[in-house]
Amino acid sequence: MPFFTPSSATSDSPPTGARKAWSDSFGGLATRCLQVIIVLVIVIGIVFAASTISVVTIPVLIALIIASAMHPVVSWLRRHRVPSLVATLIVLLGVLVVLGLVGWLIVVAVENQWSDLQKSAVDGFQQLQKGVTSLPFSISDKQIDDATKTATDFVTSAKFGSGALAGASATANFLTGLVLMIVVLFFFLKDGPKIWEFLLRPFTGTRYARARRVGDRVVSTLGGYVRGTATVAAVDAIGIGVGIAIVGVPLALPLAVVVFITAFIPIVGATAAGILAALVALVTLGPVQALVVVGIVVLVNQLEGNLLQPVLMGRTLQLHGLVILVGLTAGTVLAGITGAVMSVPLLAAAWGAVQVWDGPDTPAKPWRQKRSEEVGAQ
Repeated sequence: MPFFTPSSATSDSPPTGARKAWSDSFGGLATRCLQVIIVLVIVIGIVFAASTISVVTIPVLIALIIASAMHPVVSWLRRHRVPSLVATLIVLLGVLVVLGLVGWLIVVAVENQWSDLQKSAVDGFQQLQKGVTSLPFSISDKQIDDATKTATDFVTSAKFGSGALAGASATANFLTGLVLMIVVLFFFLKDGPKIWEFLLRPFTGTRYARARRVGDRVVSTLGGYVRGTATVAAVDAIGIGVGIAIVGVPLALPLAVVVFITAFIPIVGATAAGILAALVALVTLGPVQALVVVGIVVLVNQLEGNLLQPVLMGRTLQLHGLVILVGLTAGTVLAGITGAVMSVPLLAAAWGAVQVWDGPDTPAKPWRQKRSEEVGAQ
């Protein structure tokens, strides 16, 4: 009789003691809860480790997303007999030129129109002071002077200095992450398929086929999301930029660039950019022009949501709005604005992996539709 194998009489007998406690319905529930707790602990540990070394994880993820978007361009160049290194350098330089051009447009446009913005800010502050004097409760000049002195003391305090040092540290981390992202992006563009095949060495048979399907779907989903979102963002930026320029809003070019950048944050990004443009119009031109700007933003967003998104994104982003909002919130809490931008494409990639888990068109078994999910009128 094997040492660890119970006899047939023992296996046929009803469970007793601890086995009985774990074999009933409550025991099954406790087992499932324990499994969920273990999975959550592992996930929390991974997220904590990733956030702890965010200066490494975030540049790598950004490089992965950009490389997924640029992979078809590199493949096209290689198919046309361009050497791999040359094709990689061409695409990498193109990406860096586009990113540098965006930053240059912001700096130049703001610098050229800084005097107008400064004058508008002074006028807006004077209007604010007049509004304060017309409030139902009185605010004396002494109170205003005390508030100004408090702000001045804070700026000259050691606490503000430590904040400035923290800002310098953040700048150093940003530059470090930028250099790391460029280096990692180069290797992803040049040797991405080889790196993936190396990571798949432990898998064989059906597991290898599944890993290949998942990897291909993740790359196609990330690339399609970035390319589609960039196209939609460009249309938004051009439409809103031209509209506010016709209205006469100052800083139309940098505002259009802000629209392009914030468009990569679904749902809330375009709204935030529209609010910013309306506020600038309100301060510089007045309430009527601000309402016109709001109308332009709403019109462009409607065209985007009803026409551009379905055509350009296709099946890339098959996520419910609630999932997007929760993902945006979690990403913002974990990694700030970078997390807000990256959370949705990563969620879309994860859902795409689930959709091909058991076959090219076969989702993982728990996520297959097993019945009609249409809800009738109650």
